[in-house]
Amino acid sequence: MKKGISSYCLSPAMSEGTSIFEVIDFAKKIGCEHIEFVPFYTPFVLERENRIDTDYIDAVREKCGEAGLAISTYSVNADLLDPDPARREAEIRRVELHIDAAERLGLKWMRHDIASFRRPFSSNTPENFEKEFPLMIEGVRTLYQYADERGIATTLENHGFFCNGADRLIRILNAAECPNLKMTLDVGNFLCVDEDPVAAVKKCLPYAAIIHFKDFYVRKKERLPGQTEMFNCNNGSWFETLAGKMLRGSILGQGDMDIPEIIRLIKTSGFDGYLSLEFEGMEDCRQGTEISFGMANALFERMTVS
Repeated sequence: MKKGISSYCLSPAMSEGTSIFEVIDFAKKIGCEHIEFVPFYTPFVLERENRIDTDYIDAVREKCGEAGLAISTYSVNADLLDPDPARREAEIRRVELHIDAAERLGLKWMRHDIASFRRPFSSNTPENFEKEFPLMIEGVRTLYQYADERGIATTLENHGFFCNGADRLIRILNAAECPNLKMTLDVGNFLCVDEDPVAAVKKCLPYAAIIHFKDFYVRKKERLPGQTEMFNCNNGSWFETLAGKMLRGSILGQGDMDIPEIIRLIKTSGFDGYLSLEFEGMEDCRQGTEISFGMANALFERMTVS
């Protein structure tokens, strides 16, 4: 197992001018074995020009090589469920550009979403899931084929509120019938749809190629009057789950998730892929990421499996 961070951890710093090259240096400094890229503040793809920035991509790839950091994966938000066929096709083309960027980076894995967009909670029903299920499978298969032709295997994440939850993700993975399609297993995101992370992780581990590691504070809504964000995890904001609880990102091990038990499950399963930290707390992003990464290492070393 190789442990590292997602560039997403340092999004607040990148929004203020920190470069991806500085993020790579930071990852190396704190002892990461790999880095995951999320294209926030990293112009791998010049969408207005409908092309990838090959010079920028090459510079980032070479920087990681010099630092001795593997590039584990590339994670892209997407909405493959737009009811308008033209907009849906345009979204597929946009994600394909990111697959081109992943190929240029030399990757073997890439995550894309199906429904990482804001929609009213009232629309997140079993009936709507069934109605939109054929579009999910169509989009997943199209992008899988495009990536496969370039030597890349795609992954799906339990992300957001619609295509989330262990059973929903497993159903999509099985229905797509793509031999190398796997899961980016986010241990904390199950809380967005009010699933017990320990039970959900145990169910999904056999499908995981990559694991996103994080922690959350969980509170009753009545304890936080005036916190009304439906979804905004930036800089440690509270946000609401489907059932009306409130979540906020924390430093790993300081939140309310049973991180030691999740680590035990991961080690027991024999998982030997990439584990990628995602820090979303309100603390300084560098400090929070470094403490969280140190905690992950310490807990993994301490946990013994009989």
